[in-house]
Amino acid sequence: MRSNVFVSTALIDMYAKCGCMNNARSVFDGMAEKDIVAWSAIIQGYASNGLPKEALDLFFKMEKQNIRPDCYAMVGVLSACASLGALDLGNWASSLFDKTEFLVNPVLGTALIDMYSKCGNMLSAWNIFKEMKERDRVVWNAIICGLAMNGHIEAVFGIFGQVERLGIHPDGNTFIGLLCACTHAGLVKEGRQYFYSMTPVFSLSPTIEHYGCMIDLLGRAGLLDEAHQLIKSMPMEANAIVWGALLGGCRLHRDTQLAEHVLKQLIQLEPWNSGNYVLLSNIYSANNKWNDAENLRVKMNEQGIQKPPGYSWIEVEGVVYEFLVGDKSHPLSYQIWAKLDELMKELRAFGYVPATEFVLFDIEQEEKEHFIGYHSEKLAVAFGLICTPSKHVIRVVKNLRICGDCHEAIKLISRITGRDIVVRDANRFHSFVNGSCSCRDYW
Repeated sequence: MRSNVFVSTALIDMYAKCGCMNNARSVFDGMAEKDIVAWSAIIQGYASNGLPKEALDLFFKMEKQNIRPDCYAMVGVLSACASLGALDLGNWASSLFDKTEFLVNPVLGTALIDMYSKCGNMLSAWNIFKEMKERDRVVWNAIICGLAMNGHIEAVFGIFGQVERLGIHPDGNTFIGLLCACTHAGLVKEGRQYFYSMTPVFSLSPTIEHYGCMIDLLGRAGLLDEAHQLIKSMPMEANAIVWGALLGGCRLHRDTQLAEHVLKQLIQLEPWNSGNYVLLSNIYSANNKWNDAENLRVKMNEQGIQKPPGYSWIEVEGVVYEFLVGDKSHPLSYQIWAKLDELMKELRAFGYVPATEFVLFDIEQEEKEHFIGYHSEKLAVAFGLICTPSKHVIRVVKNLRICGDCHEAIKLISRITGRDIVVRDANRFHSFVNGSCSCRDYW
């Protein structure tokens, strides 16, 4: 029987690493005997394949069977909490271990730092980092990337200085953090210095991820020609992430001509991605190319391509709630929509006007203009205002980029209500406090 458990666990691990979680779950469910290694393998598999809710569900089932998690199950559940922005659940899970276990184990410590960072609680992440008994390069990278995504740019540069002084050789992930920090702050000069020092100073060859960061930095700064030339000079073929980074710059600076070229590349690379078709169709329409726009829409319909909805999560009292655009499925929907209507009246008194111009360039924006006031992030924020104490920070995670209208509205909501609101979208953190955002409207 023991050998069967070993073989089944190896199969689960193999299927998970190949992204075949249905197969992994079939093997797991068919096991007559499940040890902690098998539980850890399936939990980590779900977490690493972008299925955090499934990972948490299994972790709870394991708990009910009085099986104590090991290091790897804890890493999996913390990763799932990080993906969902579920800070309370992450705190609960980490409390199952003695704090010392995180401080002496770099793998556990890194997972906890990452969870706190991705939930927007950098103070807790920093405290864990300071108390770590052993800090390997992975731990240093975790704090650098956490500080970068939360907008603490000077701290990132300071930590990197410590890494150099301690004689720790940085790796590619270190430079991902540095370049992300430069991108979020618009520090083109510093970004160029880090990027072009990788090979001559640190003997590191930039990967496609580093090129993507650099193109994102240049594109956001409006240096679209330089970004395009950098893509052309890459020693490898540009992937969808790289072209998508350039598209972000085109969107920000309203360069429809270059955007059309970029989108054609993206459609070749990702023929199934409806967002690329939608944006190219909108660009054709904006330039009165009605036949081209219609042909593209027809092509989408013929191929059965549909745009997946944007959705947002919020955790309240240890439960993660999910909202879609115009969502009325929640038991408190009437109160949520009434709260939003009340807020919209107050926002208009402050001069707010729904920013419908974002419909053209925000491919992640839910498509129907009718629902611009009821996007998933607005519904999640309204639910948070209703269901959490007045001093509680409202934390929302969105699967896509926050649209420009929601960004402006939530800034004003934070001012009107006096509540701190943190939104983590697909790009970065937005910490809204008293009418301002930590991104300084640069995202």
